[in-house]
Amino acid sequence: MQSLAPAPAWYFIANMPGSYLRRRAFLIGALRASTLSATTFLVQEGTLSAEQARDASFGPVFGPLDDFIQAYMRAMNSPGLTLALADKDRVVRTAAFGFSDLETKAPVTPDLLFEVGSITKSFVALTLLQLRGEGKLDLDRPVLEYLPWLPIEANHGVITVHHLLTHTSGLPDALGLFLSDPRARHVQAFKPGEHFHYCNVGFTALGYLVEKLDGRPWAEAVQKRIFEPLGMTSSAPVITNRTREKTANSYVPFFDDLTYIRHGKLAPAGNLVFEDAAGSILSTPGDMALYLQMLLRRGQGRGRRIVSEESFALFSKPYVKAPALSPTACYGYGIGVDQLDGHTVLRHTGGMVSFMSAMHIDLDGGVAAFASINAGQGYRPNPVTQFAVKLMCAQAERKPLPKPPELSDPMHVKNASEYAGTYTSPEGREVVVIAEGDRLTMRVGAESIPLQSGGGDTFLAIAPAFERFPILFGRAEENPKEKEHANEKDAKTLAPVIEMMHGADWYVNAKYSGPRSFAVPPDLAAFTGYYRAESVWLGSTRVVIRKGALWLDGVARLERLGQSLFRIGEEPYNPDTAEFFYPVEGKTQLLKLNGADLWRIDIS
Repeated sequence: MQSLAPAPAWYFIANMPGSYLRRRAFLIGALRASTLSATTFLVQEGTLSAEQARDASFGPVFGPLDDFIQAYMRAMNSPGLTLALADKDRVVRTAAFGFSDLETKAPVTPDLLFEVGSITKSFVALTLLQLRGEGKLDLDRPVLEYLPWLPIEANHGVITVHHLLTHTSGLPDALGLFLSDPRARHVQAFKPGEHFHYCNVGFTALGYLVEKLDGRPWAEAVQKRIFEPLGMTSSAPVITNRTREKTANSYVPFFDDLTYIRHGKLAPAGNLVFEDAAGSILSTPGDMALYLQMLLRRGQGRGRRIVSEESFALFSKPYVKAPALSPTACYGYGIGVDQLDGHTVLRHTGGMVSFMSAMHIDLDGGVAAFASINAGQGYRPNPVTQFAVKLMCAQAERKPLPKPPELSDPMHVKNASEYAGTYTSPEGREVVVIAEGDRLTMRVGAESIPLQSGGGDTFLAIAPAFERFPILFGRAEENPKEKEHANEKDAKTLAPVIEMMHGADWYVNAKYSGPRSFAVPPDLAAFTGYYRAESVWLGSTRVVIRKGALWLDGVARLERLGQSLFRIGEEPYNPDTAEFFYPVEGKTQLLKLNGADLWRIDIS
């Protein structure tokens, strides 16, 4: 699924230098290791056919790519990574890096399964396009005519299969199709087709549509329609306790209710059973290479087509802008459509509880890459797959190989001076932010606390007293296009920083000229507190009051829609909601995020 897991619950409702001694010969099936800073870096090559092994046309890219992967894994604290490279004619390379088990130092091997998350959505789309080719599906027909039992309320317009495939239905990004309250419905918030709003529950519904039209469960349908024709013999359509035996061990942040500092403590992930078509597939790099090949061939599989040329054109058509994927991306059917160095690329990521994946398919360059990491720390290996594709394109075109992308040091803040200054709360508390070159520290009393960049104007304070919430800086003008460039070279064009926020706390500097007090509706206090779901997806959230409004985890503002119903975020069309129930002695006991239950826990 497309999510940052584990992360605050609101998110789901709302995607180093060094080198090592590498071999000059490309040895198939051998395990290689080297040492950097007393850390073993393992690379295990997958076994290729004799014909593929003799082809050395892409050999020169492996060294630079492996150097970057090593640096990337160390920078991002990744235990292990699996990789697939392909062109139209061959599986170029499969490989596994790092560890499956951090305690025993067991390596990741190319035969281990990784959960691919929301990359599953492209499989759903291709399966439905097959059914369309068989005359069983009309993409423009209302989905309720196929599945009249769907628990949805579409007051803004009819939802078609096309709308679900493109995340333009207006439905919320709920984690489950069926709600604990049988009377509840997923409520549409905008006219279908008007906006892109990522919607996992829409693809859950499409899994049931596959079952309805194909006559077989989603798992069996994708197995027969996609896996078997492509020769993906190692993949699994759903995550079960049985698949765990063949799956790489994986990791999550040790504390699921605190901010995650880069290189923070990890813990082994528990069992996961998951059959939701929004993100249920597990695969190996060898199998994913076969899938990449089919996409490069525009639907042509091994011996026969998976979908027709017409269907692939529908699959890869850019229907709607999708800035959630990238500033330049659009969305097709279960796949992102983007541009890279003037080439059209298909791309998608997948975020599971303890796996993060990415793939890039360069349709014009004829090369593709897939990578997956066995940890859920809030990032996806897009830099790896994108750099792999750029390297392969350059090699195929006999151009100089590109330099690796810069890996950001989270302690490095290019525009650090913009945040420096003294910030004072309405109660008179004072915090001093100090810029020393490209480093930021925050002085609170006698304590000096380093600040780690979280992207844009968001930072993490490396101190126990500040680990529950991120540090947010606000600017005089809340221009989203400008804010995208924070911490970049052109940051000098941004409006000045005027405020700092942490949880319920609010501070302003001398440049702030707005109001310093805010009316707080008296009933808001009942909603504040710590809510938790015993769900690996939802985790927990803390609701606070700041500047007269409620905030989830101090990050997502709640806009009131009713007495106890709130919209998550400030976009007026956002369908994601938070609703509070069961007031007891002035404290609500239940928080529903898009219908999912989180219960109050009165602990600090």
